[in-house]
Amino acid sequence: MKRYGNPEFIVTDKLRSYGAAMKVIGNASRQETGRWQNNRAENSHLPFRRRERAMQRFRRMRSLQKFVAVHSSIHNHFNQERHLYSRTNFKLNRTAALAEWRGLFAA
Repeated sequence: MKRYGNPEFIVTDKLRSYGAAMKVIGNASRQETGRWQNNRAENSHLPFRRRERAMQRFRRMRSLQKFVAVHSSIHNHFNQERHLYSRTNFKLNRTAALAEWRGLFAA
């Protein structure tokens, strides 16, 4: 803001918390909430929104962290990114992952 000066308007989505914060700051008149105006900001926040949605299912942050630690290792093991491989290579990779998985838990 030092470089470009004060903005003429600030684009946010229609969350009530943004409006309340703008009133506290004194910028309520500069806030604009339009249907497509906030697309650029919202698309950059998608990973955060995804994490927030996942957190809603857990009561405690600790249980969420336990689940995510286990889930990420399993997901990375089986996520073969199908679009990058031909069908035969995908099937070979998938059977190798399943064989390794079964080998880990057979003992």
